[in-house]
Amino acid sequence: MTATLGATPTIVLVGHGMVGQRFLEALGERGLTATHRVVVLCEEPRPAYDRVALTSYFSGKTPEDLSMTDMEFIATHGIELYVGDPAESIDREAKKVTARSGQVFEYDTLVLATGSYPFVPPVPHKDAEGCFVYRTIEDLLAIEEYAKTKATTGAVVGGGLLGLEAAGALKGLGLTSHIVEFAPRLMPVQVDEGGGAALLRTIEDMGLSVHTGVGTQEIVVGEDGAVTGMKLSDGSELATDMVVFSAGVRPRDQLARDCGLTVGERGGISVDEQCRTVSDPHVFAIGECALAADGRVYGLVAPGYEQAETAAATIAADEASFTGADLSTKLKLLGVDVASFGDAHGATEDCLDVVYSDSRAGLYKKLVIGRDGTLLGGILVGDAEAYGTLRALTGSVPPVSPESLVLPAGSGGGAQLGPSALPDEAIICSCHNVSKGTIRGAVTEHQCTTVPEVKKCTKAGTGCGSCVKVLGQLVTAELEASGVEVDKGLCGCFAQTREELYEIVLALRINTYQDLLDRYGREDARGGDGCEICKPAIGSIIASLAPTIGASGYVLDGEQAALQDSNDHFLANLQKNGSYSVVPRIPGGEITPEGLIVIGEIARDFGLYTKITGGQRIDMFGARVEQLPLIWARLVDAGFESGHAYGKALRTVKSCVGQTWCRYGVQDSVRMAIDLELRYRGLRSPHKLKSAVSGCARECAEAQSKDFGVIATSNGWNLYVGGNGGATPRHADLLAQDLSDAELVRLIDRFLMFYIRTAERLERTSTWLERIPGGLDHVRDVVVEDSLGICEELESLMADHVAHYADEWATTINDPEKLARFVSFINAPDTPDPVVGFVPERDQIKPDLPLLTIGHRPLEGSAQR
Repeated sequence: MTATLGATPTIVLVGHGMVGQRFLEALGERGLTATHRVVVLCEEPRPAYDRVALTSYFSGKTPEDLSMTDMEFIATHGIELYVGDPAESIDREAKKVTARSGQVFEYDTLVLATGSYPFVPPVPHKDAEGCFVYRTIEDLLAIEEYAKTKATTGAVVGGGLLGLEAAGALKGLGLTSHIVEFAPRLMPVQVDEGGGAALLRTIEDMGLSVHTGVGTQEIVVGEDGAVTGMKLSDGSELATDMVVFSAGVRPRDQLARDCGLTVGERGGISVDEQCRTVSDPHVFAIGECALAADGRVYGLVAPGYEQAETAAATIAADEASFTGADLSTKLKLLGVDVASFGDAHGATEDCLDVVYSDSRAGLYKKLVIGRDGTLLGGILVGDAEAYGTLRALTGSVPPVSPESLVLPAGSGGGAQLGPSALPDEAIICSCHNVSKGTIRGAVTEHQCTTVPEVKKCTKAGTGCGSCVKVLGQLVTAELEASGVEVDKGLCGCFAQTREELYEIVLALRINTYQDLLDRYGREDARGGDGCEICKPAIGSIIASLAPTIGASGYVLDGEQAALQDSNDHFLANLQKNGSYSVVPRIPGGEITPEGLIVIGEIARDFGLYTKITGGQRIDMFGARVEQLPLIWARLVDAGFESGHAYGKALRTVKSCVGQTWCRYGVQDSVRMAIDLELRYRGLRSPHKLKSAVSGCARECAEAQSKDFGVIATSNGWNLYVGGNGGATPRHADLLAQDLSDAELVRLIDRFLMFYIRTAERLERTSTWLERIPGGLDHVRDVVVEDSLGICEELESLMADHVAHYADEWATTINDPEKLARFVSFINAPDTPDPVVGFVPERDQIKPDLPLLTIGHRPLEGSAQR
């Protein structure tokens, strides 16, 4: 079948990835879809999806979630989209493209967006059973199925961006994971030696084994032809039954080679500054398959988008050129922020480095500064919060000293630069090349008043998403500068902030959500059901003030039950297969042999997966909802209670063994940790709370990474506040030192209640401390010096909580009415959920998750011309 060329000029796009989709959007924006027939030949069995976020499939996202293709857009613009039907040959003389299906399409303009293919080192047995690449959704499905049935250990060849993501995916699938990188450090293109060391420590702490400076010599296979190991260049052998190659990519230019287009010596279709191939003015190449005019093949999505826009503009006879691109990038790899921008490796002559490094916390920050003070580039590992601002300042002299830009928050010298510090020409969104001035114009000239409206108007924030925070700050700052009142209400139901609602509830003793909504909600929300933002937030406020305002302290009583987040609904953590985990409280991490035996017997009897947590507790996974009360009953009988792992509440107070056992200890850290955990257990707050007590300055309990941490001194205790680990680590700040036991408890009481009173919804203490006007100094004035005269009230509120605490598990199992909710099906209470299943792994269990299966089918566009 041949699609004949008619009067309407035809654009044929070969490849429908992220760059291909952006090209289609650019055609639509320039009106070319109305004047041209547009045909798209897509090799994969689905339209364009977000390959940058590919690994999020293993976090629960579906291919539909990852899709970047709005089929309404395809239909509206009359685009003919052929899915699963790639181009197989090009006849440039006849200007025809032949697809795998046999269809032949004539073209006036041909655009190649064929992307890249994974490079697989030419080692023996590289194609053996158990060897995979990590590039498409199909690759992920194959890896997932093999890991489920045939593998317990996986090795990733390549320690770059995609390699680390692949290793994280294998770890998430339950495999013991290794990373093999030929370079002397991880991510050698993006980070330097110092950044690589910080990244290495953090990744190894996650349980992954890293082998740098070695290459893969051979894939070892067994008699059945399946992978059993790898031989490395240093002579060692690594036992593994799965290998994932992620050693870089190469331009997919074979189609161009076959039709005689010029390609580079190392690959890539040679194009000029308009992205037109140097061999044929009717053929363009964009994205990872193109060798740009500056001699580079760009593997990032932002340059690909710019090339797509350049090609569309050229086809529309507009002036445009692509002469090179910003290679700045910010990623979250295995939960670790990694960013590089500008001249990250300091190649500029006479440049200077300003470096902050904390290997224990996994932090590394380097700025490259010119002799004249110009910011040239930088590397951020572990904390990339300032990436958006620093990248925008690149090429200019920052308004503060470079040293202050790398010091962490809480160090006393860090500078916080807001949007006002950026010039209008600063690029905020590198994916779509959107400047601060353009964003300001969207607010002032196009009357955009929200971030989504600005995104739609400018496309800023719709690429990798790393600029969204700065984008929000700019929109708010511009609205306020224009005299527009910014709605800072909690949600569409309440015009008040969470802090204001807390004060209303406390002052007026309002003890139900509905009463608060009907009296203080927005006019159109009163009498309604509220929303999923305000219900849990108000539920948390009422729970934290329950004894003071006369509300029930049990979060599943009456109306309170409908306000809770998913985990609180059943007082347990919901897991990915619909089962729940149970975490009993183990104050201070201290447990008797009898207690360990009880937990072991329960896990054995109910067939639960057990794991030691980072908070010095034991987590039992795999309980069905109807089993929860039975498990709790046995735990309560043995003296255990809820560990509140499911709630926005105090989780744990870790401890080292302190002076009782350790020759370095100067105070009894275990006793103090137990006292604090028992005092603050069940305390509901805007976000989870974690704590730790270290018995000396060696800090084995890691107290400085907690919301409130305590470190022993020879004279008493030092109190640190506002720290956290996780995705955005922050060192806690010293609030007070050399405190007695009573002074320590009194200050923690005040600090926690002041935080609960003034924090925003889902705001950790670390973020709150940086946001609240005056920061640490203000908090110290309030809770230490009582500058606001509220400390007596804060202490009274905490005393009410302590006096009225009751274990939620014990309360539940002692009330038949409360037990009635713990069933999988209300209309069949004795029937377990058949979807909740398990398979064996390492002498325990893991979720039996149904694999996603997607049929391969051609999908034609909604309009044929």
